[in-house]
Amino acid sequence: MKRTILFVAAMLFASVAFSQTAFQVRQTRPIKLGTSGGNVNDASRAFCCSGTLGSLVTKGGVQYILSNNHVLARSGSAAAGEDVSQPGLVDSSCRVTAADIVADFSEAATLGSSNVDAALAATRSGDVATSGEILAVGVPSSSVATATVGRGVAKAGRTTGLTCASISSVNTNVSVQYQAGCNSGKKFTVSYTNQVAINSSTFSAGGDSGSLIVTSDTAQPVALLFAGSSTTTIGNPITDVVSALGVSFVGGPSHSVSCPAGPVAAGPTLSPSEFHRALTAKEGHWQELFRDNAVQGVGVGLDPDNPARAAVIIYVEEGRAHGPIPAELNGVKTVVVLTDRFRATGWNEPVTGGSCSSK
Repeated sequence: MKRTILFVAAMLFASVAFSQTAFQVRQTRPIKLGTSGGNVNDASRAFCCSGTLGSLVTKGGVQYILSNNHVLARSGSAAAGEDVSQPGLVDSSCRVTAADIVADFSEAATLGSSNVDAALAATRSGDVATSGEILAVGVPSSSVATATVGRGVAKAGRTTGLTCASISSVNTNVSVQYQAGCNSGKKFTVSYTNQVAINSSTFSAGGDSGSLIVTSDTAQPVALLFAGSSTTTIGNPITDVVSALGVSFVGGPSHSVSCPAGPVAAGPTLSPSEFHRALTAKEGHWQELFRDNAVQGVGVGLDPDNPARAAVIIYVEEGRAHGPIPAELNGVKTVVVLTDRFRATGWNEPVTGGSCSSK
């Protein structure tokens, strides 16, 4: 969530040397991914911003770093060839040197029409591990997976490092807020359909945008983290990202991820007929639900009172007045999740001692 939870300046760490983790420090080249990074021009007069350099992909025989449009392409405003650094600006006192540059922004899927927030940066020779290794995850599987409710997942990101959880809803239509500049400029909203949602207050935070979400038992790419709130993470289905950018993953055989709290227990699964019943209800009513401005997401998940049954999950902005939410849609139970605003945001650091600069 390169620019998902905004941190006020008083809460930011006082210096980049304080409490930096392995996901934030400058790495010896070639770097592993799942690390701090971003476009060196992602700064305003008062702030600089960073996200996560998520994973390694290939296209036309060239290796690229995969991350978000709003991490590498400055929400569509970057020109091809702009420098991408590791670590990102927020972890280098809002300044970079030539030695920090590891890739060059190449292309991005268009926000608002591609249904993904994804971009590529061509790696520089010798600066990125060609195996595609991700910090704490290892080399991901070269084969991708389809998101299913209850599937255990993991990710490595700039801010929260390695975390694990399980998928809460799929086919989730969401409304996500962006900001044109780094903690500055006009805010705008992009709508997405059929996204992956993970309800966990510890799975991600601002600065983790761009992280590759993998299945925890097989390390298969399943989603690209791009937005969320303090309680929920939103990811683009990885099959949509692959289709939009025409890439394939650099990886190896399937393997499990060593989650900090141990393996993620497999959650209940839905029968195809039960899932289809809830999906039909969601598809028939999501537009009507979104007419209420407090509703920011509608997807398909589990009924917490009967995990064998599906439910339509409705994400409502906490503290905002809203109309009545139906208890059922076409005979399918609805479950309301209260959360703060879904944002595609990231860690930002106040510029001190002059303007942000790069060499």
